[in-house]
Amino acid sequence: MRPFIRRYQKPKITNRVNEQITTAEVRVVNDANEGLGIMAISKAIDLAKEQGLDLIEIAPQATPPVVKIMSFDKFRYQKEKDDKKQQREQKSKDLKQVRISPRAAKNDLEIKIKRTEEFLEKGHRVEINLFLKGREKAHKDWGLKKMEEFLQMIKVPHQLAAPPRDAGRGYAVQIYKKK
Repeated sequence: MRPFIRRYQKPKITNRVNEQITTAEVRVVNDANEGLGIMAISKAIDLAKEQGLDLIEIAPQATPPVVKIMSFDKFRYQKEKDDKKQQREQKSKDLKQVRISPRAAKNDLEIKIKRTEEFLEKGHRVEINLFLKGREKAHKDWGLKKMEEFLQMIKVPHQLAAPPRDAGRGYAVQIYKKK
């Protein structure tokens, strides 16, 4: 039997709520993001309880800390939603790989260039691997020259993450689209 694997793990919410907030003064923001000013923590908690809401610490590193009057359940839901969205965006910007050969015909290289340009347009980082076989490994300078020629053929403005590095059986370089 396969074990249950959770793909998305709920984030641990570390924001302090109501009586967990220990500072003497706080900057209070209401549910509509309007600033209510700086006040004592006891007064802020009373104000939140009058409205039937919670006092949630949003920016503990600020001086004085920023707290928001809102429902903790609503806050947790929004935070989970934002984290899921951030995780989706992060996945979409993966590293894509393109493998080329120094002996490849011009048409084959043009197909690889078209694929590389599509990846760059979508915002992906692209790793280009040039593989050398057999006696070609003795002529690494020739392989490096072929790698540079391939990079010059790419029409999308791009930037090297680092210079081409020796990858054992050839060379590898990572590129990304210029902003």
